[in-house]
Amino acid sequence: MKKRTMSLLSLAILNFAYAQKDTLNQKNIEEVVITGQYTPQSINKSIYKVEIIDAIQIKNMAATNVADVLNQNLNILITPNSSSGDSNANIMGLSGEYTKILIDNIPVVSDKGMGNLVDLTKINVNNIERIEIVKGAMGVEYGNNAMAGVINIITKKNYQKKLTINASLQEETVGKDYDWKKKGYGRHIQSLNLGYRISDSFTLTADINHNDFQGFEGTQKGYKFFDETTNGQRGYEWQPKDLLIANAALRYSKKNTSIFYKVNFLNENIDYYNPKTDVLAFSGGQRTFTAEDREYNSTRWIHQLNILTKLGSRINYNGDFSYQIQERDYTKKIYDVPNRYVRSESPKRTFYKSEVLYSRGMFSNFLNSDKVNFQIGYELDNTKGFADSETFEFNNNGKSVNRSIFNYANFLSAEWNPLKWLSFRPGVRLTVSDKFDRQYNYSLTTRFSTTDKSNIRLILGSANRFPVYDELYTYVVDNNHDIRGNENLKPETGYSGGVSWDFATTNSNSWRMNVGLSGIYMDVKDRIESVIVSNIPLKYTYLNVDNYKSIILGASLNARKDNFSFNAGVSTLGVSQLLNTGNATSDDDFNYYVEANVSANYTLPKANTIFALYYKYTGKRKLYTLESDGASDTGHYVLGDIGDFNMLNFTVSQPFFNNHFELSLGVKNIFDVTSIRNTAQSGDGHNAATDLQNLFYGRSYFARINYNF
Repeated sequence: MKKRTMSLLSLAILNFAYAQKDTLNQKNIEEVVITGQYTPQSINKSIYKVEIIDAIQIKNMAATNVADVLNQNLNILITPNSSSGDSNANIMGLSGEYTKILIDNIPVVSDKGMGNLVDLTKINVNNIERIEIVKGAMGVEYGNNAMAGVINIITKKNYQKKLTINASLQEETVGKDYDWKKKGYGRHIQSLNLGYRISDSFTLTADINHNDFQGFEGTQKGYKFFDETTNGQRGYEWQPKDLLIANAALRYSKKNTSIFYKVNFLNENIDYYNPKTDVLAFSGGQRTFTAEDREYNSTRWIHQLNILTKLGSRINYNGDFSYQIQERDYTKKIYDVPNRYVRSESPKRTFYKSEVLYSRGMFSNFLNSDKVNFQIGYELDNTKGFADSETFEFNNNGKSVNRSIFNYANFLSAEWNPLKWLSFRPGVRLTVSDKFDRQYNYSLTTRFSTTDKSNIRLILGSANRFPVYDELYTYVVDNNHDIRGNENLKPETGYSGGVSWDFATTNSNSWRMNVGLSGIYMDVKDRIESVIVSNIPLKYTYLNVDNYKSIILGASLNARKDNFSFNAGVSTLGVSQLLNTGNATSDDDFNYYVEANVSANYTLPKANTIFALYYKYTGKRKLYTLESDGASDTGHYVLGDIGDFNMLNFTVSQPFFNNHFELSLGVKNIFDVTSIRNTAQSGDGHNAATDLQNLFYGRSYFARINYNF
């Protein structure tokens, strides 16, 4: 019903729309970034190395969510879970717990907390102005869990025209499968963006996006499949997922004051169809076959208020306030497979729930000096979390978890420009918590402007990661398991050091070139690992026993001339990880793998046809995995392999009627990648065969209609 309603609504307004000139005009001026800055700053003068993905790149990718966009970035590996539908960002070899995800500078709530382990498929792309990425420890600026880096998603706020309307429809195959009907095949996306300038000071915006993924059967045979002689082939490799996201925002801007309020609503429905069936016997020798299916429903509300103003004639104040809540519910359904109806349905229960009160404030520009500036800030969050007795394991002795954690931090940094070409910024943060010991983080960044078009940046920073709910509160105790969380865990700590060099030039042939080199080293102490604490009986818990190091070396090239642009990059990542189960310890040798990406865009003169190509290679990785030769063997670590793969996407877009109407066609995953060999089993279990890890659902084709006026 939601799909058809959105389709009719989008089609009804296709005679209205607008060309988003505000986004296009940004290409003609120097890019501005806000991540890690005192005030919005040109990217060339930014104290940090900030990577930008802008709205035009996102549109040319035909991405359906932020996970699709980031998958093209070097040293960001998106790890999908085909059962839950979630996707997290893996940066510098570290999983989603170590990366801070922000929307307009505010950490995003997730099932398990705030800012980390955020499902990137729950963030739509139709209202994004740009995505800013900073890699490395950012503990001083962004606090807990910003160890591997920060991804800041900046939404559109400014519109030049009185009334702006944009609508689009996108249809995709899922692999080779496609049809329009309910519980059919394919992906069906509808979006609508509105902007209204009430006056020179007030702007009202709203958008809605519906993303209906009908699931992918793969080696399975769909929810209707039934065969008495075959058990385990019912259902989907990738579960059906229906996602609706809506935003509304009001912005006031006059002189030195800007006030921005936004509300975000999300509803996600995931159907899990159990591949296994059970016999249900009746009197008289009759029987049928049933499966215990589950329906997961998530809702999320984010209320956000940002105030940017001057206190007095000089001091800048930037304040963020947010209330967020995300709840995932589930319902058990006993489905009669041969007769195709639900025999019974349990009451709805809460699977995960997170509720957050958050505020962050920064004061800067105290001195009347071009050489010295400093910033004082605070950050606080009160996070309440709930996990049902069946969240961690379906057999859990009825123990639910309901906890809250309060954190407060003060941070201070100073920016000193002793020379026109030289800048320093030292910083420090103190975090206190009602759950964990106080944490100190430090940073020192330096920028050398060797010429007007060349910069060298040196960055040192530390960060910490607080344990997540699973590590603190897991309780799986039955006849076959004894796995318990540890409420006495201490935060992980780590630091990174990085250097980067950027050079830009324009020659007589009008080629604009940007070249970059970079290197980052990271060291993480006291990593949390599941450890055997008793052999007879076998018991596990979580302890701070693991150490982790990584090294990234990378190079990039950007070239533009007239209607052609070309980007290329290559990097190598080395990971050293010391694993410990309590009975066995791994080696800590560095293991390296290579990544490379290429993108090219060409606009055909006169016709204005846009051709866009995106390619990424992820090399073969090696990770240690625990093996056992029998029940009496305490285990030993061996080096497992995770296979390499290539991703290639192609899009062609043709505008009509003075760019008011646009038709886009394309192919995603041209090399038809579905799964890779994984003998390290570092990814999620999925439904793939032994030693295989599901990544994608194969080659797909899409068509998109976009109408602007």
